[in-house]
Amino acid sequence: MTIADEAPAADVVAYHPVARILHWLVALLVLVVWPVGFVIEFVKDDAKPAFYLVHESFGFIILWVMLARLAVRLIRTPPPEPPMPIWQKRLAGTVHWLLYAALIAQPIAGFLATNAFGFPLDWFGLVTVWSPIGKSDLAPTLMSVHVFLGWSILVLFCLHLGGVLQHHILLRDRTLHRML
Repeated sequence: MTIADEAPAADVVAYHPVARILHWLVALLVLVVWPVGFVIEFVKDDAKPAFYLVHESFGFIILWVMLARLAVRLIRTPPPEPPMPIWQKRLAGTVHWLLYAALIAQPIAGFLATNAFGFPLDWFGLVTVWSPIGKSDLAPTLMSVHVFLGWSILVLFCLHLGGVLQHHILLRDRTLHRML
């Protein structure tokens, strides 16, 4: 049996349209923010402000989109999961909730670290975002948390993508279509 032999994608119970839009928006934003954040330390000093502006501004958007995703997830019940062994269900659930937590905590840690280093968040050069902390000795610790969460998001993203590929390519089920 191939994917083409299965029920049409229209028969798949999908996530709520808002949940799907927010999912793909976060994915796109992470694919911009993560690489930009990774290369900042290697960029020439005169180009760094532009990289920081992009990284911090889009990172701040991730925070708010993730909070909206969380609200939608709590309000709208996700569609039923495909049949799978209990260990896979638990692993998938754990990865999803850890991604939610990391994608919310990450921009908060980055925002606070930036401010603790003495730099306000200047969102796209349009609005200076108030910070609850000023310049502080907590800056290195907050930056360590931010970096740790960045690598954690990469690992969780790879686990998530691995599950998607397993369902779509190996198991040939319609799990991916729930989010399309």
